[in-house]
Amino acid sequence: QVQLVESGGGLVQPGGSLRLSCAASGSTFSSYAMRWYRQAPGKEREFVARIINAGGSTAYADSVKGRFTISRDNAKSTVYLQMNSLKFEDTAVYYCSANNPLVTYWGQGTQVTVSS
Repeated sequence: QVQLVESGGGLVQPGGSLRLSCAASGSTFSSYAMRWYRQAPGKEREFVARIINAGGSTAYADSVKGRFTISRDNAKSTVYLQMNSLKFEDTAVYYCSANNPLVTYWGQGTQVTVSS
């Protein structure tokens, strides 16, 4: 069992930055691939970024490539999402997930609002 708690969301102006954190507890964090997703009002949840457990290989949605960076600190059981050059369309609830071939866990989400 893994518990995930996101934090770091808030209100930011276009062009600004935020860093989201997702703290994990309850199991071996380093054995899970970690992902960030987001869900805007009236839209389906969409993939944002992924970092695998070994080697730290990353992948991004085209909409955030070059602006967002995912990283993980296995010693702190935490995954981060650094978001730069934020746009209005980045407004959403951001969720982290932890998965292995057998199971996926989700956090409760953190709201990011980009507004002037």
